[in-house]
Amino acid sequence: MTDPTVNLLWRRQSVWSQAADRLKARLGRSRTTALVLTITGAVLGTTSAELIGAAALAGRILAACSCVALALASYVIAATGPQVARNWTRARSVSEALKADVYCYLAGAGPFRDEDRETTGQQRLEELSGSAGDLLKHIADIEPIVRELPRVSDVNSYAKERVRAQLETYYRPKARKLAGCVRWGRRIEVGLGALAAALGAVVAVFPAATVSAWIGVVTTVATAIAAHVSAARYEHQQIEFTRTADELERLLARRSGADKLDDDAFVQACERVISIENEGWMAKLGIDDDM
Repeated sequence: MTDPTVNLLWRRQSVWSQAADRLKARLGRSRTTALVLTITGAVLGTTSAELIGAAALAGRILAACSCVALALASYVIAATGPQVARNWTRARSVSEALKADVYCYLAGAGPFRDEDRETTGQQRLEELSGSAGDLLKHIADIEPIVRELPRVSDVNSYAKERVRAQLETYYRPKARKLAGCVRWGRRIEVGLGALAAALGAVVAVFPAATVSAWIGVVTTVATAIAAHVSAARYEHQQIEFTRTADELERLLARRSGADKLDDDAFVQACERVISIENEGWMAKLGIDDDM
C-alpha cells in the first residue's frame, strides 16, 4: 500500500504547480498586452498626425485612441511589477521542492533514506508551506489533479523516470524551443532596423516623401519588442536549460563509469543540479525583473 505521506506531498505539489502556472500566465498575458498596446499607440499616433490635415475629426479620434492605448500600456506594465514575478517564482520554487521530495522519498534517498521518512516528509511540507504563507491565497480554490505517483521504487527507476525523462522530454526540447525564440526575436529586431534605415534613405533621397514620421514608429516597435524579449530572458533560459541537460547527462554517465557515484550521492547530485537550474533562471526572471 502506498504511503499516505508521499501521496499528500504529490497532491500538494499539484496544487502549487497549478498556482505557479496561473501566476506565470497572468504575467505573460500582461507583458503581451503591454507590447500590443505600445505598438498600437505608436501606429495610431503617427496615423493621426498624417490625417489631421485632410480629415481633422478622424485624426483627432485616432490621436485620442493613441493616448488611451499608451496610457493603458503604462498601467499594464505597472501591474507586471517585481512582486508579481516574485509570487510566481516562489510558487514554482515550492512546487519544484515538493516534486524533488516526492522523487527522493520514492527512491529512498537523500533526507528520506531513513525509516522515519514519513516524519521527514511531514516536516518538509510544513516548512515549505510556512515559507510561502503569504501565497496561500493563490491556492485557496485549487484542487489537486488526480495523477499516479511517479513509477519510482529505487535509484535505478529514479534515474530513468526523473533524470532521463527530465533530460529528454523537458530540458533538451525546451532549450531548442528557446533557441528558436531567440533567433526570431533577433530577426525581427534586425528586420525592423533595416526598415527604419530604408525609410531614412527614402527621406534623404526624396525629401518630399511623407514617410519620415513612420521612422519613429518602426523604432518604437523595435524597442518594444526588444524590451519584451529581454524581459522574457529567452537567451538566459536557453543557456540554463542546455547547461542543466549536459550536467544531468554527465551524472547519468557516472552511474557506470570509473568514478561511479553511490546511489545516495547520485540522487543528491541530480537534485542539486535541478535545484540550481530552477533557482538560477527563476531568480533572473523574478527578483531583478522590472517589467
